[in-house]
Amino acid sequence: MKKISVIVIDDSALVRKLLSEILNSDPELEVVATAGDPYQAREKIKQFNPDVLTLDVEMPKMDGVTFLRNLMRLRPMPVVMVSTLTEKGAQITLEAMALGAFDFVEKPKLDLSQTLATYSDEIISKVKAAAGVQPEQLNQKAMLQVDERLTADAIIAKSSKNIPLKTTEKIVAIGASTGGTEAIKTVLCALPANAPGIVITQHIPASFSAPFADRVNKMSALNVSQAEDGEQILPGHVYIAPGDKHLLVERSGARYYCRLNDGPAVSRHKPSVDVLFRSVAQNVGANAIGIMLTGMGDDGARGMMEMKENGASNIVQDEKSSVVWGMPGAAYKLGAAELMLPLDKIAQEIMKQGR
Repeated sequence: MKKISVIVIDDSALVRKLLSEILNSDPELEVVATAGDPYQAREKIKQFNPDVLTLDVEMPKMDGVTFLRNLMRLRPMPVVMVSTLTEKGAQITLEAMALGAFDFVEKPKLDLSQTLATYSDEIISKVKAAAGVQPEQLNQKAMLQVDERLTADAIIAKSSKNIPLKTTEKIVAIGASTGGTEAIKTVLCALPANAPGIVITQHIPASFSAPFADRVNKMSALNVSQAEDGEQILPGHVYIAPGDKHLLVERSGARYYCRLNDGPAVSRHKPSVDVLFRSVAQNVGANAIGIMLTGMGDDGARGMMEMKENGASNIVQDEKSSVVWGMPGAAYKLGAAELMLPLDKIAQEIMKQGR
């Protein structure tokens, strides 16, 4: 079986060595070359024609975004960005995602002894996914292998209590992961200013969630912000989970509020879509519209099923328009969604159901 060939591009020799060792540790991957800057990378790409690149966001001579823009114009190929968890790194990485980068991983710390296994699993899975692993295989291969997988029970107990009576006010709950930043932007930018209130859990680092919200806010007719604990959910507003907190929806009378929770990772993620969707199932019920967008794994599938059981209308993104059909595919196969739509049709359906 032919190995997936990878070129590692980073200005740090130590990081190049570490990433190469991690990727070469998997029998399906082979680092065929490394490069210290984009000019070296250009020659190595011509020589080796790799399946995937890992690309440092910030480099001398030519930054990663400029290189990526040229690459996608002249020789498109799967790219996993390697990003520093800083505000500047977040802005550049989000721009890279808009230009067509497949996904991103945190730049490895040089003292990885305590977290090397988890970090290795993440970058290996994302490189494999970028190389074009089939969606049905992706769920098996790309999910991080860890000892414990908590469910939403760790944050919010499953309840059989009566769901509040249906009101005229809708709440839209969106979950996403790999490819989700661009998918979310596409949906939000197609919605009018009078759209229902929207809550979003996107798997994203803590330093990225606020810059991501700011970026979409500038492009959308909606008021988009990082969610804050206790704020009321209003029509025309979008609340994105902080990258290190679970986002839940609570109800008091006829009003809905954001609640943030600092509990453990659920379904291997914090924030977790399962946590958001369970809270929506229990507190919003038939007033809710659930949306599952592109992403690896199956976080949110069970929560979306609970939403359906409590009367919500659910939609998943179709396979063709998804970067990865793991999360929407898992929800659809579970029977949690009534509709499967291409990305560019979801906003229209939200407004149709939100009337």
